[in-house]
Order: sequence, then structure tokens, then C-alpha cells
Amino acid sequence: MAIPESQLDTWSHQGSIQQSSDTYNTIKGTLEADGTPYAGKSYEVFLQGSYGNDTNIWKESDVDIVIKLNDCYYSDIEALKGEELAGYHAAFVKATYCYPEFKRDVLRVLTEKYGREVSGGDKAIAIASSGNRRKADVIVAAEFHRYHSFKSAPGKYASGICFWNKAGERIANYPKQHSANLTARHQATGGWLKPVVRIAKNLRGRLVEDGMLKSGVAPSYYLEGLFYNVPAEKFTSSYEDCFVNAINWIQNDAKKSELLCANEQYYLLRENSHVCWSPANAETFLSAAIKLWKAWS
Repeated sequence: MAIPESQLDTWSHQGSIQQSSDTYNTIKGTLEADGTPYAGKSYEVFLQGSYGNDTNIWKESDVDIVIKLNDCYYSDIEALKGEELAGYHAAFVKATYCYPEFKRDVLRVLTEKYGREVSGGDKAIAIASSGNRRKADVIVAAEFHRYHSFKSAPGKYASGICFWNKAGERIANYPKQHSANLTARHQATGGWLKPVVRIAKNLRGRLVEDGMLKSGVAPSYYLEGLFYNVPAEKFTSSYEDCFVNAINWIQNDAKKSELLCANEQYYLLRENSHVCWSPANAETFLSAAIKLWKAWS
């Protein structure tokens, strides 16, 4: 028996908006306050993640915030060869205030404001929930350039963010492209895509609760990317049809190795990558989702 439209409709609803908005604005105000050690630097604060992309559900409480330093940048120059590589190095000017100093100063600002509610994670600075404030993760990042060519300064590149985890590994991503592309595809589907993504996230939660899927196998970011790839014409006239059409296309028609992350900078499914979904985990999620759909009662 299929999951009924009434259940899918419930799962399609967006989670907390006002409380998440208040949390974001409060922490943004702290990060942008006068008198911070980086007040004279060029930086920006913005949302990423489920709340920023309007795909948040009620059980996703975190607000993901990025504070990005623009006064320096880090680069991926693997595509540059010969004269273009030489040109890049000739134009490069070393910055005096970089990511390590910026992260130190942001952590200091947050700790002075929120005290013991602040803790350092592998990738982000976590701020615990308190009162009406939701839990927030603050990613301290720097400008990142993924170069395609460098025939003259400033060259052609995709602009993103980068940061380092506790192991010292650099992670680059493109949250603004992810958000813009997801919204454009949502509009192309007549407004079906984001509710269907929320359905997938709630279904994942049910799978975890029922012991059919381990927590962490299907992160929200990758679910957004998975459904982003589904052709717009597969999103039709009901949540049931949209979800079934999407899963059938993914399982039967898609060239899975060619699926893209929503930012269109990386392939979605690759092993041993900080920015790609393990193909085995994707298959585990899809198989469990299909099993739950068929066994629903």
C-alpha cells in the first residue's frame, strides 16, 4: 500500500520559520556588531542549509549560518596549466589577515556573547538552544575560487566558500549556487520540488525511527541534490505522483554517476569525498524508502 496523500501533505509542510528567523537575526547581529576584532574587514553573514533553502522540516531545528571573510581567498588551480598557471602566480598577492585569524576572532566574539553555550565541532561552531533561540551552527569560512582559466587577472572561476575541519582538511562548497539553483528548479517544477524534498526528509526520519536506516546515511544536503536532478516534467499533480515519478526516474532512468549536486560544481555520488554522497549510502536510502512505501499500512 502506498503512503497516502494525506500523510505526504503533512510531511510536505515547512518547519519553524519565525523562530529560525529570530535565531538567525540574533546571531547575525552578534557577528556584525561594532567593535569586533574583524569589524574593519570585508566579510558577509548569510544562511545556508535547510532553513536557508526553505526545505526545513519540524524535526530539523538547527539554523546554519556562514560568516565568510572576503579579504582573502583560497584557490583550486588544478585546471590551470602552463602560461595560465604562471599568470595566476604572478598576480597572486598574499593576504595579511587570513582564515586562522578570522576563525579565532569569530570564536572569541561568540564565546564572549554566549559563554558555555558555544562549543567547537568538526566543521562548525555550535551555539546551543536557549529559550526561544534554536540551536545554530556557525561555519567560519573564507572566499574560495575554483579556477577554470586565467588568461588575465582576475581569471575565470566559480566563487564559493572554504573552511577546514579539525583534521586540517580543506572543504570547499558553493552554498549560494546551491540555493539559487534549487530555487530555480523549484520554480520550474511549478512549486513541487521543495515540498517533495521535505517529504523525503520526513520519510528519512520515519526510516530512522523504525530502525530501517541509520542516522547520518542520508544527509539533507544530499537529498536536496538527489531530487534536484529529477526532470521538471516528473513533478505533476499530487505529492504521491511527484514522489513516485521521482524515485522511479532515479532508479530506472537516471545515469547515477552523472547526477550533480545542486550547486552543479560536483558530482552528487562519489566515494571518499567531503562534498559528495557515498553511492552505497544513497542506494541504502533509496531501497529503504521504497520498502517503507510498499509496506505502509
